Amino acid sequence: MNSVERVLAALRREEPDRVPMMELLINPQVASAVVPDCLDGADCMDRLGMDVVAHLALSFGVVEDREDGTYVDEWGVTYAGTANAVGHPLHGPIATMEDLRRYEPPDPAAPGRLGILHDIVRRYKGRRAVLFHQRVSFMWAAYLNGLDNLLVNFLLEPDFASALLDMVLEVNIGIARRAVRAGADVISLGDDYAYNSGPMMSPQVFEHFLQPRLKRMVEVIHDEGALVIKHSDGYLYPLLDAIASCGPDALHSIEPSAGMDLATTKGLVGDRMALIGNVDCGELLTRGTPDQVREAVRQCIRDAAPGGGYLLASSNSIHVGVKPENLLAMVEARLEFGEYPIKAA
Repeated sequence: MNSVERVLAALRREEPDRVPMMELLINPQVASAVVPDCLDGADCMDRLGMDVVAHLALSFGVVEDREDGTYVDEWGVTYAGTANAVGHPLHGPIATMEDLRRYEPPDPAAPGRLGILHDIVRRYKGRRAVLFHQRVSFMWAAYLNGLDNLLVNFLLEPDFASALLDMVLEVNIGIARRAVRAGADVISLGDDYAYNSGPMMSPQVFEHFLQPRLKRMVEVIHDEGALVIKHSDGYLYPLLDAIASCGPDALHSIEPSAGMDLATTKGLVGDRMALIGNVDCGELLTRGTPDQVREAVRQCIRDAAPGGGYLLASSNSIHVGVKPENLLAMVEARLEFGEYPIKAA
């Protein structure tokens, strides 16, 4: 199998020749440390032998840089500057239904909206699976209205909350269609739904406001011919059935520090979604040893790879704090333990 065949088989919950490996993001500093002459994160993924090359498209163009270090994007959201891939939102422009009626959202067809996707497709299409990571509706709506405000508005102003989510969803559907037509094999959908302690909202609120919109996005992407990964950090068990019912092909990133056990998750939804992740990027990849990483990879493969439907990845991304030697240990351990039939036990 080549990488594309391997990834598609795993996402369809089949056994490939070996466990595929992917990351949504490799921090540039880490990428340069492990592959000193790499062009960018996608080039690093390719040269490490990962089966997916990913483009993280969570930022919209900056329309105003301010002297205090904050900036405003095309959504009209103000952010604090940060070294992370995604800025920290401070406040948004939509507080009321009247604000929403006056609001002009970003154009999904604007030039440059797909970032470097066209270049990634040109470089890797057919050799690596091309992944485009964006959002559905929840997090952009939370940025526009404020997270606490939106959670309150689910209960006190449900018509306003629904209209806001729908506006965001339509923008993101337009972007998803363009990404698939530009050559993306897989669309990964952000929108974190949970803290480490549990979901941000009750299952009933999730099922009313977020489940139908996630389902629609998944259906659109499938209709366009691509597969879907749903990403969320946090303790997701109360929402797992509702997420699986929307039809995504896989769940990422199954965060161990939030109490997400890979074997348990496989038993609960592994017949409906492939699973991706579970190598702890918080403590293990930042402070652990390569030997500890090797054992964690072996355990992940033991827990989720038999029968297919598993892709090895960190529990979020390869952020700036990850030790380069631990990323290399993940890569090497996947090759050691990930061949089918699985012998990691």
